[in-house]
Amino acid sequence: MKIIAVLNQKGGCGKTTIAINLTHSLQNLGHKVLLVDSDPQGSARDWNVENDGKIIPVIGLDRVSLASDIEAVKAGYEFIVIDGAPSITKLATAAVKIADFVLVPVQPSPWDIWATSDLVELIKARAEVADGKPLAAFVVSRVIKNTKLSQEVLEALKEYNLPVLNSYTSQRVIYPTSASEGNTVYTQVFNDATLEIDSIRDEILEVMKWL
Repeated sequence: MKIIAVLNQKGGCGKTTIAINLTHSLQNLGHKVLLVDSDPQGSARDWNVENDGKIIPVIGLDRVSLASDIEAVKAGYEFIVIDGAPSITKLATAAVKIADFVLVPVQPSPWDIWATSDLVELIKARAEVADGKPLAAFVVSRVIKNTKLSQEVLEALKEYNLPVLNSYTSQRVIYPTSASEGNTVYTQVFNDATLEIDSIRDEILEVMKWL
């Protein structure tokens, strides 16, 4: 069983959107998946109610006992994706401690980059005492292609000494509209957003040697 935590202490970075769609993408490969909503705001749980739980299994575990709570429900699942708390709290710390891989979505803006510093330090501190675990990487979300700002963001992220995935999500209407309908990008006709999410998924699997 492998755990991917999607974390960022700043709201509005596309964290829940990526977590939901990434989980569905892993399911599309035939894996048994579970999305754990550990964000007290419960956005993933609200989304799951909209589709009557018919797309992917979602449960809410938003206590500091996250590790033991996941231990109690992990049987039978190959991948657990955690939609983490949007701040550096005990919940976020718990997610970092149990994750094999931490994905950090960040929008292409200076404020979003600066806001990740505490989370990056938390990840690095954990890796130092846990034999390099978890591995982690940034993924740039809501990219506006061919803009100078997006390239500047990539350069700025390198200063954190954390890998940046080559994959990214673009600013696309389908992300918020599918979520508001209780869907994912995969429940609509084939589109470029599915290629973006599949690319993120495949890059994580390759980095972690889970292919």
